[in-house]
Amino acid sequence: MKRNMILSACILALSTIGAFAQDIPQNQVPAVVVNSLQQKFPKAKAVDWELKAGLYEAEFETGLFGTDHEVWIQNNGKIVRHKEELAKNDLPKGVIIKMKKDFPGYRIEDVKKITEEQKITYAFEVKSRTNEWKLVVDPQGNILGKRRD
Repeated sequence: MKRNMILSACILALSTIGAFAQDIPQNQVPAVVVNSLQQKFPKAKAVDWELKAGLYEAEFETGLFGTDHEVWIQNNGKIVRHKEELAKNDLPKGVIIKMKKDFPGYRIEDVKKITEEQKITYAFEVKSRTNEWKLVVDPQGNILGKRRD
């Protein structure tokens, strides 16, 4: 019993270590990581860096209207995840059609496009007057994750 409690405490401690992020100045980010971001997103502005679970997370804006981005980069410069803000109208037509069918009378808000490796998903909220759901869908609109908000 005591061994199980110690093991559980160790697992809990290790799992929460990555939950805490450290804000870091850009001059403390490895040059290969900064260069990777600058090559992929040359118009990035107002870049904020954090170190989370061994990955460098850059939050920044691009474009005239300040489109928000979050990019996770390994210390070797490889981008492993990119999340960008999208307008509802920039969703694939198949996603919009499927959401209108599956959630009639709901509006789509807070759209994000998430790219990991070669896989693209979309995360957004659908809201009605009485209900709100957070969804993750594939490019065809198939629901991969659904949570009441």
